[in-house]
Amino acid sequence: MSSLLRKEMARMVFRPKEQKLEEFIEIEEQQQGRHFLCVSTKDKQAQISVVMCQRVKPSKTKKLQHHGLEDSYERTEIWDLEDLLVLDGRDPDSDDPCFLMHFDSVRFIKAISCAAKYSLARCLVSLSRKYRCTELKHRNFDLTYIQPTAVYSDRGDCMVLMQVCFYAFNLVCLSMCPVPL
Repeated sequence: MSSLLRKEMARMVFRPKEQKLEEFIEIEEQQQGRHFLCVSTKDKQAQISVVMCQRVKPSKTKKLQHHGLEDSYERTEIWDLEDLLVLDGRDPDSDDPCFLMHFDSVRFIKAISCAAKYSLARCLVSLSRKYRCTELKHRNFDLTYIQPTAVYSDRGDCMVLMQVCFYAFNLVCLSMCPVPL
């Protein structure tokens, strides 16, 4: 479902502006409808935007319908990545899907999961390194999951899972070693 949503959102919101949708996560907002925090690129610029998705009655010329309704996408907020001063995960020791993005003002974001929060953080760190040639200032994140290491190199959640399994395997091996008395 998310790949279909990604394709539709890319086609309707970002491609008309010649942008590439790099990453998106679902977030919780006060307004009705589904909301997504999206990261897009064009040339050597990256943008972060909030996209609102609502179900509306289709016009007669539209062919994509879902049970008599169609999705309508609207960008409600847009920031340049270079304007992001700090990405604050709030508390790295708890399972908190909330985080703060510090621009000229602070924007509170509540992702639908911690995995989504870390996925977005990895994307922003990677794009900052690629397009800004500087490290994105971030705090209160578990660095194991957002910084590249020998095993993980900005390739997504599968690599993080592989790294966790690798650590677990090492612990099992160590626990099976005899201890000299």
